[in-house]
Order: sequence, then C-alpha cells, then structure tokens
Amino acid sequence: MDKNLYNTLDKQQLLKRLSNEKFDRVTCSFYNYIKIKDPTKNRDKLYEQLNKMQVLGRIYIAKEGINAQISVPVQHWQAFNKIFTENKMLQGAYINKAIEDGISFFKLAIKVKKEIVVFGITGNEYDIDIKGMHLEPEEFNVELQKSDTIIVDMRNKYESEVGKFENAIIPDVSNSRELLSTVKDLLKGKTHETILLYCTGGIRCEKASAYLIQNGFSDVKQLKGGVVNYANQVKEKNIDSKFIGKNFVFDARLGERVTDDILGQCLICHKPADTHTDCRNQICHQLFIHCEECRINYEGCCSQKCQDIASLPIAEQRILRKKKLRK
Repeated sequence: MDKNLYNTLDKQQLLKRLSNEKFDRVTCSFYNYIKIKDPTKNRDKLYEQLNKMQVLGRIYIAKEGINAQISVPVQHWQAFNKIFTENKMLQGAYINKAIEDGISFFKLAIKVKKEIVVFGITGNEYDIDIKGMHLEPEEFNVELQKSDTIIVDMRNKYESEVGKFENAIIPDVSNSRELLSTVKDLLKGKTHETILLYCTGGIRCEKASAYLIQNGFSDVKQLKGGVVNYANQVKEKNIDSKFIGKNFVFDARLGERVTDDILGQCLICHKPADTHTDCRNQICHQLFIHCEECRINYEGCCSQKCQDIASLPIAEQRILRKKKLRK
C-alpha cells in the first residue's frame, strides 16, 4: 500500500493541523453517475490530485460513479475546478457549495465502494439513464402549489426531524437500504400522480426517481441539487422558501440553517431544539438532538447512564465496549 495515497495521521494530529491553518475553506459536494471501468485506479489518481491541494473530505467511487463531500482551500478553488475539465470521471458533475461554511472535515478519505449511495438494489431494478425530470428551485415551488402533487422526502427520518418541505411525506426509516421499498409502499396506488422528490444534494433522488419510474410511476420529478441548491437559490434570488428548518448534513457541522423554524425537540428535556450531536459514550454512539442546557448538563451524552460511562477511565470504557461487541 502506497502511504502517499492514504491519510496516516491520527485525529489529534489532524485537528492540530486544521487549527493551524491561516486560510478559509469552501465546503461543497458533487456527484456523477458515470461508468467507471477501474474505480481503484481513478481513486488513486484523484487522491493524489486533491491531497496536493490540501482538500479534505469523504469521497466514494464505484463502477456506477462518484459521490463527494469535501472542503477546499480558497486559494486552490480555481485549480480544483480545473480538474473537472480534465478528469472524465468528473465531467458534467454539478458542484454544490454549502449553505454555511465551517469546519466540516478533518482528513481526506477516498474509498472504492459497490454503490455510491447504498440502496441495496440490483441493476435490473432501475435504469439510471431514465430518471425524473430535474426542477430548478423556482420550478419546484410552482409544482408544490398544485393540489395533485405528492412531495416525498428521500432522506432518513432523523434528517427530516430538523428540516423539511411543508406537507412532505416522511418515510419512517433510519437507513437508505429501507428507503426505496418503503417509499414505493407509501405511494401505492398513486402511479399516475405527479411525484416530487427531494434530498440533501440530489444524488439520492437520481436513483430513487429511476427506481420509481421502473416500477410504473409515470410522472416523477426531482429537485435539482437538492436542499443545498434550493437554499442557496433562496438567498441569491430571494425566493420564498417552502423548506423550513435546518438541512442535515453528513459532516462535522451536522446541519445548515435554512429558516429560523425549530422543528425538533431535545431528546432529554423535550424543549424545542434542532442541534444534532453524537453521544460522547462510544458504546452508545447515538445521533440525537439536544438543547444547549442539556448538552452542558449531560456533557454531550444522551442520558445519565451514558454520561456515567463516558466519565469512566478510558481503560474501563474499553472493557465495556469489548463486552458489548461479544454480545
């Protein structure tokens, strides 16, 4: 294994390096469904290019395409964009800038996967070349006003707890593998109605819309660039936002504010709140919503029990973790 093609620093070293940076970063995402013959070769080439630019983030490459969420130093933004004109794997991909910047990633990780979004469906269950029509935010708003339109949130339930489009159908799922079959069941008998799909950045809707079309739905449309593009357009063009609350994101920020609406509630005290955190008890590791008061009182844990465990010496915590793994 070539060490130059993988991160070799531990978390503390990464955090120190990040804290010493004297420049700003741009957080962004992109995806591209495109056939890739040799994902590993493309992975190594891309890692080498991005690492030289000090790009951080998480990228998945598979034979079906690429999915990326990254943080780019501002001084390398033009050089980063140039890669898109030179690398066939990236040509045609739409770059989605984050709604809010901040510390999003600590290292660069590029992994070869079977799927760039894990839906767990086979190739004969969809045709990625036959997918739902892309709608710009203003067009999406127009469709939302029609009485015969059904809007579906193509995200996990914990994402919609802090932000969603009004009147959207929210699938009761916690992982992507359950999402497509659940949505199909929820839309049973509605194959001839207009279906509007949305997700964080658009990638989940690409395959989801193709899957629904393959399953007999005749009028499927999707929000171009997802909530990220929608929120950016709301700010830039002063569009009336039909999305309320926060947009959940899968990086250290865990959310971007779109409107001032607070949809969630604290897991502990049940007061209005919409800040997600990862329980500090590594045995629990639950993603949950907390208010500021409970975050302080429970020291970043989701319960008194987890707080007690997180307060134990590291050696004792490791013993407890091993016991749980054996069960």
